Amino acid sequence: MKKLTLILALITSAALVNAVAQETDNDALKKRLEPVGQVYLAGAEAAVDTGPKGPRTGEQVFQGACFACHGTGALGAPKKGEAADWKPRLAQGADVLLKHAIEGIRSMPARGTCGDCSEDELAAAIKFMTDGI
Repeated sequence: MKKLTLILALITSAALVNAVAQETDNDALKKRLEPVGQVYLAGAEAAVDTGPKGPRTGEQVFQGACFACHGTGALGAPKKGEAADWKPRLAQGADVLLKHAIEGIRSMPARGTCGDCSEDELAAAIKFMTDGI
């Protein structure tokens, strides 16, 4: 019994020493990876873009996130304004198109490449791509 207690005490001590060493190593690593300085450009604070000030239009979403595939037809994506590409999809209904845009379908990831798009913005992009069809 004394041997078992001694073994458990040694294992516990080793684990504690290892945890303290690892914590020290992590702190040292964080310190080594800290930036050594910052760059300041006069007037740069005025150029900082804090993101959209309101909902993006369908065209803005299309140009920023959808064009790579839906502007070129890459990976079989229906091209903007191409009736033959869109008619079978439009026949499924707007709700299904929006669901596919949100969840992704085939080669298209969820929300396309616009991870911060709202559902309304995605719906506006779909409307922009299918307008006139």
